[in-house]
Amino acid sequence: MSSTEALAILRDLGVPVVVTSDAAAALQLTTAAASQTLTRLAQVGLIRKLRHGTWWLESAVDPLRLPEYLTYPMPAYVSLQTALHRRGLIEQIPEVVYAVSLAKPARLTTSVGTFSVHHVAPEVFGGFEVIEHDVKLATAEKALFDFAYLSSGRSRLFTSLPELELPRGFKQSHLSRWLTKIPSSRSRTLTAQKLDELLARAA
Repeated sequence: MSSTEALAILRDLGVPVVVTSDAAAALQLTTAAASQTLTRLAQVGLIRKLRHGTWWLESAVDPLRLPEYLTYPMPAYVSLQTALHRRGLIEQIPEVVYAVSLAKPARLTTSVGTFSVHHVAPEVFGGFEVIEHDVKLATAEKALFDFAYLSSGRSRLFTSLPELELPRGFKQSHLSRWLTKIPSSRSRTLTAQKLDELLARAA
């Protein structure tokens, strides 16, 4: 099978990211043979290796599209500091891409950047929009809620934010709606307290 034929088959899968085992099934090759084919395609610049066993199939890599593929089969969306910056609440550009998922917390290093994945309860998973290039990005309200929600955990990543500016149209009522979905009363109280603290300092 030629590289052109292999690439056409892989792109017909309709996904931007593939793992070696899925590529092997699509190409009807052994995993070892599929890995060799994928490596060959990457060497000539037709695809890109993201990390061991994970490959980007399209021409340009958009890191914000990656979280849901890195946590597959668990869903994920871009949130927290990354979404807060993209939505205009903070100016500081995060060094990593922050994502919320139903998967276990993880810090994943790829050839296009590092991804900081944080687990939330299923009841509070959601609140994102699908924007340009199929990026799943938390709304301004949900990104701030996710930050406050995770601040009650053990991670030191969510203790404080740089200067916070609420964008025009920011709806605090959406925060209240998400608060009611938190299953743990303790977590609900701590999240509400953190939101009050953040909003009090917001411009």
